[in-house]
Amino acid sequence: MKRTNIKPGRLIAFTAIFFVLFSGCEGKLLLASDIRSMTSAQGSFNNITVPIQNSSPVLTLQTAISLALERNPDLQAARARIIRSEAILKEARSAFLPAVSAFAEYMQGDSPSTFLFKTIDQRALAPGTDFNSPGWFENYEAGIKATVNLFSGGGDLYRNKIAQEGIAVSQAERLEMENSIVSAMVEAYYSALAAKNYGAVARESISTVENELRLARVRYEAGSTLKSDVLSLEVRLARAREEYLAAENALQLALAGLKNIISIAQSEEIFPDESCTLPEDIPSAYEPGLAFALEHRPELQKLKQEISRAELGLKAAMAAYFPKVDLQAKYYYDSPDMDFDTDLENWSAAILLNWDIFDGGRRQAGVRKARAAMEELKALEKKAASAVEFEVKRAFLRFRDAEERLKVAVTGLTHAQESLRLVKIQYEGGSANVTRYLEAELDRNSTGLRKATAYYDREKALAEAARATGFWAVYSRKGWEDGKTSRQDP
Repeated sequence: MKRTNIKPGRLIAFTAIFFVLFSGCEGKLLLASDIRSMTSAQGSFNNITVPIQNSSPVLTLQTAISLALERNPDLQAARARIIRSEAILKEARSAFLPAVSAFAEYMQGDSPSTFLFKTIDQRALAPGTDFNSPGWFENYEAGIKATVNLFSGGGDLYRNKIAQEGIAVSQAERLEMENSIVSAMVEAYYSALAAKNYGAVARESISTVENELRLARVRYEAGSTLKSDVLSLEVRLARAREEYLAAENALQLALAGLKNIISIAQSEEIFPDESCTLPEDIPSAYEPGLAFALEHRPELQKLKQEISRAELGLKAAMAAYFPKVDLQAKYYYDSPDMDFDTDLENWSAAILLNWDIFDGGRRQAGVRKARAAMEELKALEKKAASAVEFEVKRAFLRFRDAEERLKVAVTGLTHAQESLRLVKIQYEGGSANVTRYLEAELDRNSTGLRKATAYYDREKALAEAARATGFWAVYSRKGWEDGKTSRQDP
């Protein structure tokens, strides 16, 4: 065969075919998909901290929880991990489908063996060709080939199931975050309400002392009371005002924390709704709470899924000992001048078997690693179950303690209010001095604070019990819409 120069026109045309084959329409579809994904991601993750638009500044507990679940960055990251796990599953399922690819090739040279095969595929082998010195040749080849796995020892099947378990693990992680975030949200919400009530108690104390101070000054001017009594009331008033300032600062700090959890701008005005209470179907005793936790706690569910995934990983590692069988087919054209006529078409099909006889111990190490990972997760599951049991016990002990303290505080406040009323009458009648009056007023103020503290401690303890049992991860928000609440302020 005579050497001929490569024609620029043919080379340009062949190059164009090459890029068409390797890019094709699929590349454009992927690009569009990527753009849609990027646009969706930007819409989901940008502008997280934004003011509440077209809403009342009164923030209900249900609204606060909904905002926290919608805007919290950790939950957005968890949702992204679920999407990633779903993509991994789709990738694993692709192993059951044939892999089809298009190819193109340009070749020239004087290798005798290549000359023989290429010219035969071109249907252009000349009679009497000297195979020892065939001369220069060129060839254009284009076609498609497909490969599908027929048997891999079950490895692809196990990897597909592992990917399915991966989605379940990601979903359990999201539920774990939701459980913790809602608990923190309720804690911050009731902390703000508690600080607001502390301020109310302090304002009441200021009003009471201011009124008595005004009367004491009148009496002092009339000469019926001592200067020391007036000074004692002024000292008590200063202390009440200090308590009020501390309560106001605590309220602002609590509101700032609340806004941070639900990703509301700090400049936004919000007022927690005091009428909101917790759902009535939260487990309120240790035994049912523990049973609920062992069934619904996301951490335990995640570990169970991880153990299942590890068991599948062990089976996948053992599948590496089996041979791999593939079916491969190829359809292509060979031509010396890019004239791809139908009489130049070629095809081949083959079944390929690959079986690793020796791999330096790689498979054995893989099996040992997978088995060790499974045993580690089983040990962690036992540890987690014990930790959950302890958290549930501690949460309900704190809840019971807060309930008992609330009962005592309610009774104490009733007595303190009545005592202040009687002492005030005695003080105004002259049978009780200002010291006794201030003691009674301080007792009323202190028991009011203890009552407010005990009430919100009880609500926060119950919210923590809900977290410890995994209640927040499975609670139906319809309960809030139907008004299923309990434990009103005594």
